[in-house]
This record gives sequence, structure tokens and C-alpha cells, in this order.
Amino acid sequence: MVHHQIKVVQALLSSLTAGGRGVSGTAFPNQPEKALKLYEFEGSPFCRRVREVLTLLNLDYEVYPCPKGGTKYRKIVKEQGGKLQFPFFVDENTGEKLYESKAIVNYLFKHYGKTGKTPEKYSKYPKYPRVALVGTIINGARGVWIDKKIINREAPEQLLELWGFEGSPYSRIIRGVLTELELPFKLHNVAKERWQDMGPAVLRLKPGKYEPLKGGKREKTIPIMGRKKKDIQVPYLIDPNTGTHLFESEAIVKYLQKQYGA
Repeated sequence: MVHHQIKVVQALLSSLTAGGRGVSGTAFPNQPEKALKLYEFEGSPFCRRVREVLTLLNLDYEVYPCPKGGTKYRKIVKEQGGKLQFPFFVDENTGEKLYESKAIVNYLFKHYGKTGKTPEKYSKYPKYPRVALVGTIINGARGVWIDKKIINREAPEQLLELWGFEGSPYSRIIRGVLTELELPFKLHNVAKERWQDMGPAVLRLKPGKYEPLKGGKREKTIPIMGRKKKDIQVPYLIDPNTGTHLFESEAIVKYLQKQYGA
């Protein structure tokens, strides 16, 4: 319990280094027909840039974790793109395959943004993501290396599904474990859509009964979670391989390590 709370604090501090990126996003995303695919690893500051923009655009995407020492998806990146470099982005809707975080960010805004242009805040990323690197260090470099005890273990038949958003410290913990266990998953972004969404459920800026934005992505997500209250709680994990549905980051970590760990 104490160890998990330490992880939460580290993940929270890591999220704060982003200066608000990866928390809010559009309520009405331009979600493509075919799933976007991202080959990455949680602890990479370059990959973090892309995840922040995917949250801003509130796009769902498939994650194929490529931690250092990984044996499953790194070879696919080399086969498809010709080199081992991350992030590696695949859009089967257009046939595009991209390396370089800046190129991917510009592509996402062009094809899935509202104006087709990259906002200045995101077009002037420094060459080296020093701030994001600090965030990785603060987070204990979780999600960088594979758990060596599970090397060569086959991936589950179906993708796990995770609801969260980049800036959520609790979601960050789960993504780190999924990376270290080399478990592919579909990330369902549920970014905060307006100021009334800001803050955890019990400390939200807008007091009183929570009402999601009408027709927004969050409103459509609540029934999936089976929440009696009209509210969103992340992370939320569904494992279709076992029929498991879980809230609470600590419970999810224990499940993943028991089911797919050593």
C-alpha cells in the first residue's frame, strides 16, 4: 500500500512537469475508422510528446509497448520502418508510417485536428525534451525496461483495454506496468473536456452533482464503465481475455502482475 502511494506521488510529480499538457482535450474527436497504432514505451520523453497530443485530440489508439530489452514489437518496428527508433506511428487509414515525435505531432494535427494546423504551443517543441526527461526520472524511470522475468512470453490473444488520459498519474502507473510486461492494449482517451471536469471526482472545481458535457466523449463513456453516478473514474481496465473489469490503479497493478507477470 505504502509502496503504491509512493508510485502515485512520483507519477503525479511527473505529470506536473508537463505544465498541463495531456489533461484536457476536445469532447468531439475526429476518430478514424481504423485504429491508430503507436509503437512506444512509457518512459520515453519523445513518446510522451505524441501521447500528449493524442490526449488533446482525444483519440483512441493501440499501443504496442517496446521497452528496452523487449522481444515482441521492437522487431516489428525494425521490419516496418527500417530502424529501431521510437515512437513509431502507423495510420492504416492513410498508409502513413512515421518516426520522429515532431513529425507525428504535425501529422496528427493535420489529419485529426479541427483546423489542420499545429498550434504554436506544440509546433515549437525543443529539439530535446529535457522537461519530459525530468518527468521520466521523477517517475523512477518506470516503463523504460522490460520485466526480464517475462521475456519471450506470448502476448494475450486480445488487446487489453485501458481508459485514461496522459496526465492522469494513476493511468501513468498502469501504462508503466503494461509497458514493462510488454502487454499490447487499446488506450481509450477520456480527456477532461471543460473546466468543470478538472480535478478528481471528490475535489472537482465545480461543486455539486457532476454533469458530463452533452454528447461529449465522456458522456458516452460512462455507460461503458457501468457507473451508477454520472461520473468518470480512471484508470479503468477491461481484459477481454479473462472477462475482468477493474477500477483503482492498485487493484489493476496487482491483477496485471498476477495474470501476466512472473
